[in-house]
Amino acid sequence: MSEAAKKPALTPLDDALATLLAQIRPLAERETLPTSAARGRVLAADLISPVDVPPADNSAMDGYALRAADAAAVLPVTQRIPAGSLPQPLAAGEAARIFTGAQVPAGADSVVMQEHTELVEGRLRVTEPVRPGQHVRLRGEDVRAGSVVLPAGTRLDAVALGLAATAGAAELAVTRRPRVALFSTGDELVMPGEPLPPGAIYNSNRFTLRALVEGLGCEVVDLGIVPDRLDATRAALREAAAKADVILTSGGVSVGEEDHLRPAVQAEGQLDLWAIAIKPGKPFAHGRVGEAHFIGLPGNPVSSLVTFLLLVRPVLLKLQGATRLAPRACRIAAGFDWPKPDKRREFLRVRLDEDGGLALFGNQSSGVLTSAFWADGLLDNPAGQAFAQGDTVRFLPFSELLS
Repeated sequence: MSEAAKKPALTPLDDALATLLAQIRPLAERETLPTSAARGRVLAADLISPVDVPPADNSAMDGYALRAADAAAVLPVTQRIPAGSLPQPLAAGEAARIFTGAQVPAGADSVVMQEHTELVEGRLRVTEPVRPGQHVRLRGEDVRAGSVVLPAGTRLDAVALGLAATAGAAELAVTRRPRVALFSTGDELVMPGEPLPPGAIYNSNRFTLRALVEGLGCEVVDLGIVPDRLDATRAALREAAAKADVILTSGGVSVGEEDHLRPAVQAEGQLDLWAIAIKPGKPFAHGRVGEAHFIGLPGNPVSSLVTFLLLVRPVLLKLQGATRLAPRACRIAAGFDWPKPDKRREFLRVRLDEDGGLALFGNQSSGVLTSAFWADGLLDNPAGQAFAQGDTVRFLPFSELLS
């Protein structure tokens, strides 16, 4: 058999993601949290507003409430309406002093900014034209009572939480946190703070992956570094499967590599090895151990990061019932030439330059984590596609991928 025949076929990224997500079912368990404590969680049920927002017509400015038809006259000011007070009806030919957020009195149809008025012996003269409805925020213009304020599957960020509070929601029903077990295998791994013997490396992936998992609203079950033995690896997998919904590892999943992780997963459950047609990040493993999903990422730090963002992130979001799994991409001009593309789909570490284009980090090696720290995101380049400076390319901002 030729060497080419021995190599596994490369799976397109989109096909791999579709296959992976088809095996994921959102968690059924939910919990109720105070709205103030729900940041980063996924809403488990539609939030329906019991009130109109605003609950009554109110003023968008400090100024005077009046009828637009009376604006040409000099008007007596018959009441003062601060925010939070209940105004009296306004008769024809009258004006009311009003402040931002205060309820507009019945009979008034406009608010005039105080800068466009004069007081003459205690009476109001308007110095600018007035149109009906100006500077009035209408009842229910933001939210209507009975409407869905936030649909189920919404990831709750600061704005969503503010909107929930606007509708009077003190508590929110959210999907429980997925539990993700992390462990590392390899006798060459050393934790930061420990002496670094010859041939050893610090375990950076454990810190990157933990931060990514926690940033997606998940609970981490950290099982540490597992001794590089088959029995210890199998024991760690059984412990992880008993405690977690997902088991996440890095390293030891390359096709043809001799290691304990692959035979341990096969012994304790089932394992699919995929060679994903992306660069960086070709080796990827998925399977099950007991009821837990197993995901094995490549060991190089940038490969581990990229495969997490493209394949694991949507899995963890779907487990929580999130409805938007894909990051928003944008089209931006490249600030460099790319004359020799790879046969795989490439994800280049790039940064926005001062001219609004994309600059390239000089070393695109999968082992150079500095490139990801320097970058603002990933340039998603189709397989075999060359481009020149000024061409429009697809950009995935880290602001989307890391949140």
